Amino acid sequence: MSKAVEPEQHVSAPVLAAYSYCETVTGHQARNFAYGIRLLPSAKRRAMSAVYAFSRRVDDIGDGTLPPDVKAQRLDETRALLARVRAGEVAEDDTDPVAVALAHAADRFPIPLGGLDELIDGVLMDLRGETYETWDDLEVYCRCVAGAIGRVSLGVFGTEPGARGAERASEYADTLGLALQLTNILRDVREDAADGRTYLPAEDLAKFGCSAGFDSAVPPSGSDFAGLVHFEVRRARALFAEGYRLLPLLDRRSGACVAAMAGIYRRLLDRIEREPEAVLRGRVSLPGHEKAYVAVRGLSGLDARTVSRASSRAALRRRV
Repeated sequence: MSKAVEPEQHVSAPVLAAYSYCETVTGHQARNFAYGIRLLPSAKRRAMSAVYAFSRRVDDIGDGTLPPDVKAQRLDETRALLARVRAGEVAEDDTDPVAVALAHAADRFPIPLGGLDELIDGVLMDLRGETYETWDDLEVYCRCVAGAIGRVSLGVFGTEPGARGAERASEYADTLGLALQLTNILRDVREDAADGRTYLPAEDLAKFGCSAGFDSAVPPSGSDFAGLVHFEVRRARALFAEGYRLLPLLDRRSGACVAAMAGIYRRLLDRIEREPEAVLRGRVSLPGHEKAYVAVRGLSGLDARTVSRASSRAALRRRV
């Protein structure tokens, strides 16, 4: 994963146009993601936009209003497109700009495209209406739809040559994806319920008296909804703590990108923890100025240095 990438090479007009399309999709639809990738150098920024545009297409199929059998067919077609990208069969003049951009990015960076297959697998789990009895069950889904994207993104970021612990970078990227996805699940609990989806583990819902679901702006009668949210927040924080160990393994701008994206979600988690019932009244979000602050903080390298110091202190304690 620490493979060096050559200096910026000439990019043809058709490929630049394809990347431009993907960057437009990212800018319009990735309200949190876009803050991070703006911090990347141009080649990595374009590659990440291609990854996002492909992922957005898969998600849009799953979240759309088409009949389930048509959704399954579209997902099969998307998987076939990914196979063409993997096989190097997408020409620069192909009519699908996402395919052109992703193919160029995969040729330029060591992107593990199998992670995008896992994303499709995760959306198929949604299509089948799967529910999750335990965290272990939900973790499988989260690794498909988010952990895999963390690993795919790491293919673009790479790791710093000689970085201690770089062999675990993929594991940390995966875990950080889980943290972001669990935060998403908490934020969208009411919205998902309206779509007939329940992601939180059934055993957790039962433990806090929330098995009746979340079909209104108030918690289920007699439940400890705040207790449920705080329980899941603690789980997400543990995942963030582990996943943040990725930051010192990345170069400055890649680390800034990851710190910005993850930092926005950690602040969302803080808001949810302070006011759990807010997620039942509508989507919790951060204002633009706060997202910009998180991005600047990431670019400063403060989060990466904090993680490095914490890791050093932990290592010292283990030696003592």
